[in-house]
Amino acid sequence: MIVLFDFDGVVIDTEGQYTEFWEQVGRDYLHRDGIGQAVKGQTLTHIYESLFGSSCSAQVEEITRKLYEFESQMTFDYIPGVLRFIDELRIKGIRTAVCTSSNEQKMEAVLRKRPEAKRLFTAFLTAEHFLHSKPAPDCYLTGMKTLGATPADTYIFEDSINGLKAAKASGGHVVGLATTYPRERIRSLCEYVMDDFRGFDVACMVEKCGGTPL
Repeated sequence: MIVLFDFDGVVIDTEGQYTEFWEQVGRDYLHRDGIGQAVKGQTLTHIYESLFGSSCSAQVEEITRKLYEFESQMTFDYIPGVLRFIDELRIKGIRTAVCTSSNEQKMEAVLRKRPEAKRLFTAFLTAEHFLHSKPAPDCYLTGMKTLGATPADTYIFEDSINGLKAAKASGGHVVGLATTYPRERIRSLCEYVMDDFRGFDVACMVEKCGGTPL
C-alpha cells in the first residue's frame, strides 16, 4: 500500500492564496474573471500556454516574477490533522509521495519555510517529473511507479477538480478534500469526501475506500 498526496489544498493550505493571485492576473492581463478557479491543478507551463499561447513572453516573464515574489510572502500552514495522519502512515511503514503540479523552485521555497516537511514523505514529484498536467493521470501513475505499487494498492488525496479527475483516471482509490470546492461539487469524483484530516486514520481510509483491510 502507498499513499499519494497532492500538495496545495491537501497538505498545505494555500489554494485560497493562489486563487487570489491568479484572479488578479486574469483581471490585470486578460480583463476577465474566473482564472483562479480555471488554472487549479495545472503546471505553470500549461497555465501560460492555455492563457497566452506562444505569445506575450514579456507578460509571462513579468507574471512569473510577481508569482515568485508572492510565494516568498505566502503562509504555508498545514491542513488540520495532516501531520498526525502522515506520522501514522510512517509508523505503519506505508510509503508516501507528494505528486504536485508545482515546480521544483516553488517546492524549494516551501521547504525553506517548512524544512520539517522533507522528512514527511518518501518522495517529492513535481511538474518536472511528468509530461502532462492534470487532469491527465501522469503524475499519479509516476507516483505509483516510483513507489512500486499498483492502482489497487494506491490511495490518493486531492482537492481540485482537475486533480480529482487525474486521480480517478489513474485507477487508484481517491479521497477528496473539500478545502477548495464544496463537497457536492467533488463528490462524484472520489470515493470519500472530508473537510480535513482531523479524526481520520488509516483504518478509516481503507474502510471508506473499500480497500483491502490492513
